[in-house]
Amino acid sequence: MDAMNVCFSCKKELSMENKAGRRDECPFCGVDLHCCLNCRFYDRAAPRQCREPVAELVREKEKANFCDYFVFAEGDRAGSPDSGTEKARQQLDDLFKK
Repeated sequence: MDAMNVCFSCKKELSMENKAGRRDECPFCGVDLHCCLNCRFYDRAAPRQCREPVAELVREKEKANFCDYFVFAEGDRAGSPDSGTEKARQQLDDLFKK
């Protein structure tokens, strides 16, 4: 069964038979798919913005790279570097709601 992934840029679902290769591009918007912003390890708050501790530093998070630890992020997590921030903010708002 094909894995459903979401492009960080256009937010459209992609049906991928295999892992995203370094040269693969989104068929809808043309951005690189094998990049940090599409990776499940991407975390804006983590050191080097990556939760994989042995991965090398990648400066351009939206560009294709050679990282061997790349795993496509699932669902709406892709391309949402601030999704954790937004969720935390919403939880705080809910907590202090009058």
